[in-house]
Amino acid sequence: MATAKAAPQPIPRIAPREDLNPHRIAQIQFDLAAEYLKLDPGLRQILRSPKRVLEVSVPTKMDNGQVKVFTGYRVQHNVARGPAKGGIRYHPNVTLDEVKALATWMTWKTAAVNIPFGGGKGGVICDAKRMSKGELERMTRRYASEILPLIGPEQDIPAPDVYTDSQTMAWIMDTYSMTKGYSSLGVVTGKPVSIGGSEGRKEATARGCMVVTEEACKLKKMSLRGASVAIQGFGNAGSLVARLFAEKKSRIVAISDSRGGVFNSCGIDPLKAMRYKERSGTVVGMPGTSRISNDDLLTMKCDILVPAALENVITLNNADQIKAKVVAEAANGPTTPHADEVLARKGITLLPDILANAGGVTASYFEWVQDLQSLFWPLSEVNAKLESVMRRAFQEAYETMRKHRTHMRTGAYILAVGRVADATLVRGLFP
Repeated sequence: MATAKAAPQPIPRIAPREDLNPHRIAQIQFDLAAEYLKLDPGLRQILRSPKRVLEVSVPTKMDNGQVKVFTGYRVQHNVARGPAKGGIRYHPNVTLDEVKALATWMTWKTAAVNIPFGGGKGGVICDAKRMSKGELERMTRRYASEILPLIGPEQDIPAPDVYTDSQTMAWIMDTYSMTKGYSSLGVVTGKPVSIGGSEGRKEATARGCMVVTEEACKLKKMSLRGASVAIQGFGNAGSLVARLFAEKKSRIVAISDSRGGVFNSCGIDPLKAMRYKERSGTVVGMPGTSRISNDDLLTMKCDILVPAALENVITLNNADQIKAKVVAEAANGPTTPHADEVLARKGITLLPDILANAGGVTASYFEWVQDLQSLFWPLSEVNAKLESVMRRAFQEAYETMRKHRTHMRTGAYILAVGRVADATLVRGLFP
């Protein structure tokens, strides 16, 4: 007796697996720009590879009297246009490939805003939130002494990053100065104003992000006034982004940190949120808000989404669920190349990290210039110069994007990589 054939089962659609290694992502982003620029293969190899990579052991005496050895890194990606520039982060998930990627992004970032620096980055594998101030100081000073051969006002100029701040920079500046025998203000940026820091440096990353977002909104015929803003990562950059957008009368509808997020459709007062987080260590539980997850925040309906935490938070897994009209990357590397393509197809304007968070390195450049001249500028002058640089950089990236008929990240990369390639070619190879 014949039996009926079973109907063929549909083949399940499996999303392609993404490589989330940040260094390989940085290389993919570079390769896209290199194709548009038709760079010579040898030049591509030079620009793809870090110039120097240093790994150090950082023995540190802990408060209990025991010695713990941390691992630290300092990477200089490219110095064709000037000294290496880039932050130092303290985080338990720091890896060498992450630091390489961050150094690479710094090369393109400084070129995108056309300031005379190259790209560098540093990091120590540690859980800074669980360390006392004394432990952090001893670890920082030892780390600074270990990377001393690479850093200096004319070589490589560190700055704050994740879980480091102006105090960290003060310790590094002092350690470097003690070994030299004189005060060297220009060895780091992001210092306290009392020892050569610049007015406006602390909020510069957030201010630059706000300026380029405002420029993008003008093109989309949107106003910041009344726009709903969701910010993933309520740390140094994210909290200041919230405050500056609130000053523009935007409505901060959601914020989050490593423990989770909160939501209020009527708006969250950033200053109250900052005070609450200082007391409780998190924004979760803030009165007058509902709890949401970080994932929910990223995919919620809003006008402007600001990823201000770590890498790889917008991926193929959630890119098609992003509902924001503008995504402004206050963090480094929050969006993967595959997710870029999805957002572009959806008509979402993405402001890439090498543009959107370049306000910090721009103000660091101003601080370095002031240190070298021993001539310091008032806040109004710093902010006016910063806004001028950021608006010009946005227009140049936008025009490059339109010329090559691509999306904003690749437009910014074509602009930046072209500048570094030109500097490399005109300098030539030594020997």
